[in-house]
Amino acid sequence: MSASSVTPEPGFVGPVAPFRESGRIRDRIVAFVRSPRAVFRRNLDELPFDYPPGVVIIADLAFLLTGIAATIQRHEYFPSALPLLALVLLFASLPLFAFLGVVPTPAQLMVTSLVATGMYLAQPVPADFAPFVLVVAAGEVAAISSKRVSVPFVVASIGMLVVFDSFGKLPWLEDSVPFEGMPMYALGIVLGWMVGVMLQSQRRFLYQEREYQGIRAAQAAAEERRRIAREVHDVIAHSLSVTLLHLTAARHSLQTDRDVDEAVDALTDAERLGRQAMADIRRTVGLLDGPSKHLAEPSADDLAALIDDFARAGLSIDAKITGDLDSVSAAVGLALFRIGQESLANIAKHAPGADVRFRLTVDPATVTLAIANTLPAGSLTVGTGMGLTGMRHRAELLGGRMTAGPDGDGWSVEARFPHAPPRTSALCGWLTGGLPVTLGPKQRRDHDVAFGPSEPIRQENA
Repeated sequence: MSASSVTPEPGFVGPVAPFRESGRIRDRIVAFVRSPRAVFRRNLDELPFDYPPGVVIIADLAFLLTGIAATIQRHEYFPSALPLLALVLLFASLPLFAFLGVVPTPAQLMVTSLVATGMYLAQPVPADFAPFVLVVAAGEVAAISSKRVSVPFVVASIGMLVVFDSFGKLPWLEDSVPFEGMPMYALGIVLGWMVGVMLQSQRRFLYQEREYQGIRAAQAAAEERRRIAREVHDVIAHSLSVTLLHLTAARHSLQTDRDVDEAVDALTDAERLGRQAMADIRRTVGLLDGPSKHLAEPSADDLAALIDDFARAGLSIDAKITGDLDSVSAAVGLALFRIGQESLANIAKHAPGADVRFRLTVDPATVTLAIANTLPAGSLTVGTGMGLTGMRHRAELLGGRMTAGPDGDGWSVEARFPHAPPRTSALCGWLTGGLPVTLGPKQRRDHDVAFGPSEPIRQENA
């Protein structure tokens, strides 16, 4: 990246020379003088320690305050340049990083803090602030390195204080005995180390949470793609199968019987199904843009119309629906409709001319859909199995079970779902028991429907 490609900051006078590509110290110093804010932000971005800028600034301020406090303490007792040299050594990494782009390392931080603290302790004062430099350093080292590095540093820091205290270089008060303030200094170093470990653990947990969120987002996106693909497949498979049956019937009517009216009826049904398929596809694809207005999903009550569509297209279906469909939940009703839709579409596509037996039974405990068909003579087409996988997945999501496979001289599909119809209290039953039939609870409905190539829908109440 060249210097001209750098986006100028507000108030920026000239281009900031990239630290990694330019070896000229003068250019970097000039860039810092021209725009210290831009250079500071870039330096923070280049730090290998992924912490918010506020954490880095607070740590540096803690170093600065403890170093200044230790220096001021010694000014009254030892008017020499040694404390100032120790303070400069503590912050030697700042100009190196600002001007030369030298990233501070844990080893550099440990060495400078130990040496600077030793320089301070060479001039002992009561209630010394110099050991707190090691407290801040222990926290920073623990936050940017592993415990294999930070724990030895904590031990070395406490050991150095013990050595200085044994020689009388770490007095707690002017007339205190040796090691009187040592427990507090040691505890402070350990607490600083624990704060650094906590910060590093927090960052690690944050990385893991981000990774888990990415995995969950990818899984949700994949599941959404599978769901939409399944919906589109169900709609297209059903609509195309029935449409092709109508077109075949229209062609047959024109070629054999020259029956224009029958051909027009078949083409009209094909056109209607095509428009319905387009509407279903638009509704399904519209889910990609997020929820909009609620559109009604198919339910178990729509199975009769579905059977009628296939029957009008030429499929011979013996259908019987037993039980109260109103007690079937919306989710189970949608699954029943899609499984029935896929099964009938597969029969129309892979076994045209087969006799179909369609049974839907709603019991107090289960809802069972059984579809069986004979295998006509001749070669059969083989599908990809995607529809069976989708049907099985629908059933499993609702706690049900779906089986499909050869059954004697034909093929059968059976889906079974748990059923928990709404219950009424005994009081409601007693109140409605004496009412007329027209006002009482809805009676059990048994529909015995037989569909053939030319038969209208016929329903019989059991």
